[in-house]
Amino acid sequence: MKVTEHIANAKSTLISFEILPPLKGAGIQSIYNTLDPLMDFKPPFINVTYHRSEFIFKKTAEGLFEKKIVRKRPGTAGICTAIHTKYKVDTVPHLICGGFSVDETEDLLIELNFLGINNVLLLRGDKMKSEEVFSSEKNGHQNAIDLVHQTVRMNKGIYLEEDLNNAVPTDFCIGVAGYPEKHYEAANMESDLNYLKAKVDAGANYIVTQMFFDNKKFFQFVKLCREKGITVPIIPGLKPITNKKQIANLPRIFNVDIPSELLIEFDKCNSDEDVKQVGIDWCINQCRELMKEKIPVIHFYTMSNSGPVKKIVENIYS
Repeated sequence: MKVTEHIANAKSTLISFEILPPLKGAGIQSIYNTLDPLMDFKPPFINVTYHRSEFIFKKTAEGLFEKKIVRKRPGTAGICTAIHTKYKVDTVPHLICGGFSVDETEDLLIELNFLGINNVLLLRGDKMKSEEVFSSEKNGHQNAIDLVHQTVRMNKGIYLEEDLNNAVPTDFCIGVAGYPEKHYEAANMESDLNYLKAKVDAGANYIVTQMFFDNKKFFQFVKLCREKGITVPIIPGLKPITNKKQIANLPRIFNVDIPSELLIEFDKCNSDEDVKQVGIDWCINQCRELMKEKIPVIHFYTMSNSGPVKKIVENIYS
């Protein structure tokens, strides 16, 4: 079932989760260990992230350094299939621009279609650690809207080889990202919203937001989207802060603010365990406020750590 169909059929706010593929060499059991504690909450869909390749320099036997391409978290399509097989729940693989040519993107979409996966979240993705700015693969997409265009064309039966006979259309429900506090590369919120509207106008069916810790910013973002003429469902993404490092790292990595009231509570903490409890309590309050506003879905970024999220969901349904 498509994400938009789950939303249309829902009688109350749904809960969904996002997980990371395991590091190369780890088994699928690590995914099950993350999801098993969460499946009692009957999520309608599970998102599985995709991580682009990175360049590393490996020392050879001759003492020289060889440049190699490595993908540390492979297997998104296979993980989605394994999750659906084990839990009978829909999955949403992420597709990114970085590291893919347009032909490889088409092949991946064909593979997902064969596997019966009909939801995708289309993202530009992050730049490589070695890059100053994001750069696309040779003959690849530069922006998420390009991925949207390609997927929409395939939904119409239009492939890169336009002379294919009797090409079968795909049927993907397309999600894209939104940023309540503005994408870090956008000149201002207005330009960011214009780009988001362009993705929706191109065929995106719903929006999932970057994490945020201040609901007022999310509600303002939704208001601005609606004023801009963006009418598709907007799903808030939440993540509880669970240790002291995240207090400094999350704002820097994800370009989000931590509210002053929350920082005051963190300042009182003597340990990571104290921080985790404050983060859980704050996220519970966020969820309750969002549910009062009849938000269609609350999406949790688990970062493959299900414990705090489990506590949050248990509390909001208690």
